[in-house]
Amino acid sequence: MTSNTGTIGLHIDSGLARITLARAEASNALDVPAKQALLAALRDVAADEDVRAVLLTAAGRNFCVGQDLAEHVEGLRADPATAMRTVGEHYNPVIAALSALTVPVVVAIRGACVGAGLGLALAGDIRVAGAGAKFATAFTGIGLASDSGLSHALVQALGVSRATGLMLLGDRFTAAEAAAWGLVHRVVDDTEVETAAEQLASTLATGPTAAYRQVKRLVRAAAPGLDEALERERLAQEALGATRDHAAAVEAFLSKTRPVFEGR
Repeated sequence: MTSNTGTIGLHIDSGLARITLARAEASNALDVPAKQALLAALRDVAADEDVRAVLLTAAGRNFCVGQDLAEHVEGLRADPATAMRTVGEHYNPVIAALSALTVPVVVAIRGACVGAGLGLALAGDIRVAGAGAKFATAFTGIGLASDSGLSHALVQALGVSRATGLMLLGDRFTAAEAAAWGLVHRVVDDTEVETAAEQLASTLATGPTAAYRQVKRLVRAAAPGLDEALERERLAQEALGATRDHAAAVEAFLSKTRPVFEGR
């Protein structure tokens, strides 16, 4: 099976489903069509009983820079009160669908992996990163908190202190740091990311799938609360999306100027 919406590619062969973020020209920023197509691809994969592993990858230099802010600012200018509805309508269903897959998910990461892109990556099971990959939560830089399950994933993986620091400060961190903290399974040369990730995914696609399903079930049971975290994030982002700070920060980002936060 092969499909390509122009924003998301899906190819299924020999038990391996390959999902590709395909907006390379926009660093795979997530606009509404991309989010809708990604959710549709995930649902297709979940419904295919022959799929035994998933590879989530991206075209171009960057894995995903998160929300498409050019699209987002249009929503803010039209109606700040509704601009963040995309969290409940798109991001939460995507993260829930990705996390709910019962087969192993390998994520191949090159370049920038920030904001909702980091949330996508952390919703997979095994991450292979290029040595030059750069990560960040990024949300507070535009006056937001977090979405895409980041508050849940980071606390589960890193503990409260480090997760809070990364979310408050939005500091960039490297692939080497991500590996040292346990966020990344393997770091390889940037030119080898795709090959290494596909080899892992292919191995998993020919492995003991029933055992893998049970492993994922046990892991999820040991780290409950994603659904609740997604709902809390939705409420927080919708409230923050209507603030003057957020609107001004997005405009500043797009004009490449420094935002000035007033706390309202």
